[in-house]
Amino acid sequence: MNDITYLKGDATSPQAKGVKIICHICNDAGGWGKGFVLALSERWDEPEAAYRAWYAARDGFTLGAVRFVQVEPYIWVANLIGQRGTKTGSSGPPVRYAAIAEGLKAVAEKSLELGASVHMPRIGCGLAGGEWAKVEPLVLEHLTGRGVRVTVYDFAK
Repeated sequence: MNDITYLKGDATSPQAKGVKIICHICNDAGGWGKGFVLALSERWDEPEAAYRAWYAARDGFTLGAVRFVQVEPYIWVANLIGQRGTKTGSSGPPVRYAAIAEGLKAVAEKSLELGASVHMPRIGCGLAGGEWAKVEPLVLEHLTGRGVRVTVYDFAK
């Protein structure tokens, strides 16, 4: 099971049976209001509320950290801090591949603990400015390489 399943669809509506984790990238600046997070907030209030409370408390709120929020009996959301700020600057786009790798390790642990599959958009490749050619190997190494089923969604209405 070393492959990623790619589907056209909505990552906030995971297509699988059993427990599911929706993994997405958050910034380390406390901003929630653009990109995939808007789709999450349209479905559930809890991921945004948890992110904002985590940011306010600054309790472990660092690049590579993940907080898991249960939004339905069989659906969890993984708020993964994998982006430095929100804008491209002198150090390039906000994406931080090492932070994504670190966070994916925690997502793998939680997935194995829950017996969950992981569902995501092409994390780090939207507003964070990353390249899927750099993120995909991280997903393969840290998730599918550990036996976690992963589905990546390319949004289609």
